[in-house]
Amino acid sequence: MPAQTGSLPAAGRAERAALVGLTSGGAHRASAERSLDELAGLADAAGAEVVLRLLQERDRPDPATYMGTGKVETLKAAADTLDVGLVVFDNELSPAQLRNLERVLERRVIDRTQLILDIFARRARTREGKLQVELAQLKYLLPRLAGRGVELSRLGGGIGTRGPGETKLETDRRRIRERIDRLTRDLAGVRDRRARLRDRRRETTAPGVALVGYTNAGKTTLFNRLTDAGAVVSDALFVTLDPLVRQVRLPDGPVLLLSDTVGFIDRLPHTLVAAFRATLEEVVEADLLLHVVDATSDERDRQVEAVERVLAEVGAAEVPRLLVLNKVDGLDAGGRRGLEARFPGAWQVSARTGEGLDALLEAMALRLGLDVHHVQFDFNEADERDRARVARAYRVGRVVRHETEDGRGQIEVRVPRRYADRLRQSSH
Repeated sequence: MPAQTGSLPAAGRAERAALVGLTSGGAHRASAERSLDELAGLADAAGAEVVLRLLQERDRPDPATYMGTGKVETLKAAADTLDVGLVVFDNELSPAQLRNLERVLERRVIDRTQLILDIFARRARTREGKLQVELAQLKYLLPRLAGRGVELSRLGGGIGTRGPGETKLETDRRRIRERIDRLTRDLAGVRDRRARLRDRRRETTAPGVALVGYTNAGKTTLFNRLTDAGAVVSDALFVTLDPLVRQVRLPDGPVLLLSDTVGFIDRLPHTLVAAFRATLEEVVEADLLLHVVDATSDERDRQVEAVERVLAEVGAAEVPRLLVLNKVDGLDAGGRRGLEARFPGAWQVSARTGEGLDALLEAMALRLGLDVHHVQFDFNEADERDRARVARAYRVGRVVRHETEDGRGQIEVRVPRRYADRLRQSSH
């Protein structure tokens, strides 16, 4: 069970929340307001009811309380009046800032990172997902123990009780470090198993394509449209945490494996990126990425940049990709022309209506076929190894000629480069 650091109440009891952000000047105010809008979406996804928003103009955060002293008092008065139980700051707070703010405001304070971790903890379903979220939570919690009054009973996840002769804080730190070590080992095992599965897939199945993009860009709707998978679709943030993989047949016959992955977000916590590295390796190892963008969003440029930063962070910057502008059914002709000018070469689609998906599939086939090799080999129908080789040729490539006579035959096949050497070696 993941650690519940600063977690929100169970579903059904929405906590009244205040959101707080900083802006460094008029030119940046619109951006700060949009960031607070996104924070409100995160709070809603976590089960909170936003009843107060506060944006302070300030050159830099106060090292002690993030906001100025007078603004903190204003916030406390407003929170008292509106019965706010939770205050959420739009940036990561230092341990000292968290302690000072909770003391002055006399209510729970969390930051953007903690809020995202809480949502991930609620949404994780598989054992791997839960392990990854717990690891991220504990790494976030460890430097923030002092003075917070954190109870072990709130942490869960196998953290034990106080040992003989140790202070509560010392025990907390020791147990958390032990649990972090255990989770790290478990996830290393997950990484090894994934690597072995990928190796087997590379020998026996189709190329892999991964959907990536900002959260709520419509990746799961596109996944369902292409695969008929019926995965859960929602406007809520971070609905897809655990990767889904399904087959897709391309127009000229070959099959690929399409995976739907967790949505990215601006300022995605580094602890979360690190913890989900085992899952994100599927992105790194993909043959092609579909970077899905909400074409109707005013923030699409910023969202594209945020996704590219995360891809670089996990080592996927060099993976080939297609930029897919989704939800174009919500744009007029002028809006679409603007997209063409801003993102030349991108593919405009609507996962909801199916518009543009045939062209996208053809583009995927073309991109995956850019590294195709032509292989020819002879075979003996009576030889079990030759029969397996023929089956592999059909499975991983496009057979353009297959001739047999008196039990012997010859095949010509177009296959991705990574399969070509194996088929050639088998033909000798």
